[in-house]
Amino acid sequence: MIHKKIHCAPLLIAAVVTVAQAGEASSVMAQDEAPSSSCFSNIGTYLDSPASRCPLSYAGLTFFGNVDAGYGYEQWGVPLGLNAKKPNYGIVKNSAGTHWLWSPNALSTSVLGVTLDEKLIHGWRLIGVAEGGFNPYTGRPINGPLSLADNNLKKIGQQTSNFDTSRNGQWDNSQAFFGLSHPTYGTLTYGRTNAFSHSLLSVYDPVASVAFSQLGFSGAYAGFGVNSTTRVNTALTYRLSHDNLRFAVQTQLGGYAQGNATTAQTQVQFGADSGDLSFDGVLHIAKNAAAYASYSGGAIPAGYNPNAILEATLSDTQGVQLMARYNYGRFRFYAGYIFVRMENPSDPHPYGFPTIAEGVFVPPGAVNSNAYVIPRLFQTAWTGLRYEVSNKVELASGVYWDNQNDYLPAPAVCKGTGSSTSSSKCAGGRYSYSILVNYKPLGRLELYAGVMVSTVYGGEASGYLHSQNIDPTVGVRFLF
Repeated sequence: MIHKKIHCAPLLIAAVVTVAQAGEASSVMAQDEAPSSSCFSNIGTYLDSPASRCPLSYAGLTFFGNVDAGYGYEQWGVPLGLNAKKPNYGIVKNSAGTHWLWSPNALSTSVLGVTLDEKLIHGWRLIGVAEGGFNPYTGRPINGPLSLADNNLKKIGQQTSNFDTSRNGQWDNSQAFFGLSHPTYGTLTYGRTNAFSHSLLSVYDPVASVAFSQLGFSGAYAGFGVNSTTRVNTALTYRLSHDNLRFAVQTQLGGYAQGNATTAQTQVQFGADSGDLSFDGVLHIAKNAAAYASYSGGAIPAGYNPNAILEATLSDTQGVQLMARYNYGRFRFYAGYIFVRMENPSDPHPYGFPTIAEGVFVPPGAVNSNAYVIPRLFQTAWTGLRYEVSNKVELASGVYWDNQNDYLPAPAVCKGTGSSTSSSKCAGGRYSYSILVNYKPLGRLELYAGVMVSTVYGGEASGYLHSQNIDPTVGVRFLF
């Protein structure tokens, strides 16, 4: 099944050619490209053949995936969580100690999946995708809400890595949708689908990775301030392209009970290409977006299973995402900007609600619906470049910055600096810079090394144990 109340669009029903997404590898193939029989003549030939030109296809179905494994150092981190997909590559509130550790999914999220692309009549095609992300070291499907619940009884400084993400522990925690496509009339799909803001970020992110990009490490940017909204479990999506122009609209059907992190969400995408310049924008609006969190200080309400409950902060969010990319010889330049407005939710949901993960819920009394008496204004900007040294080696570097206003209601006043700032609602932000070297000795094998330096200040640093992290990491990614 896709998740919770949505019962089984059969696995056959699975997939369009997906747009590459931040921190994730996707298989993108020409619709009529036939695999070369010589690709499978021996193991060496197979390994040196790009996955896009030698897919594992049969009868319209194509199996794909990647495994990303690495090892790294965290200046301030925590042990890897059992249900988390990554360590604390960026600085996180619970980052307590220095760690050398196995570091999965640094370049991209490890995934397994299948796509469907079947010709029908008069140019129409049946398309779909089913894809799930996993941690290659624990072997578990990634489950953001459960990773938070795993730390309910642990105080800051004793926790493992845990993140509020849109991955829900299901086999299809990436995507699972089906639809119809036509070169003239566009593409219409339904099911678990990436939000446009999520799919586009890696296209316009110079470093485009989980460990070495502020955008890839945190879903707060693609989620317009709320990490868990980067995927919609019941999304109706329409896309249309004409010449160098593109347009798309996505709306959510159903709410929390259908496995979504909001009660309503809509995004509109618009974009164009002009020579070597590409541009895309996204408009976003969501109601009652849920930001999940572990119970602070390990205090669990009586009568509840600590592995099944979370706290949540709700907000209505609106925003815009603007991005551009320019090719110049072997160089590719990037720039982007995101603006978000967060305000108190339309519905306070005082009696709780289910999270996106099966078996994990927010109980009555655990909902904060009054966090944005003064709206939070959250801005993000970035720039950077990629340089193709050769057809096997590429360098990338990026600079990222975000900032929030002071939305602390009177009569409270912001005081202190850094981790001693009196409230997380005080003005502040986060900035980072990074570099990545990617070497592709074989068509399906990539070796990489990179580092990101991430720093928080002001209100965003409030309560943090440390304000900066450095994460040098090396790894290998295999694609099939």
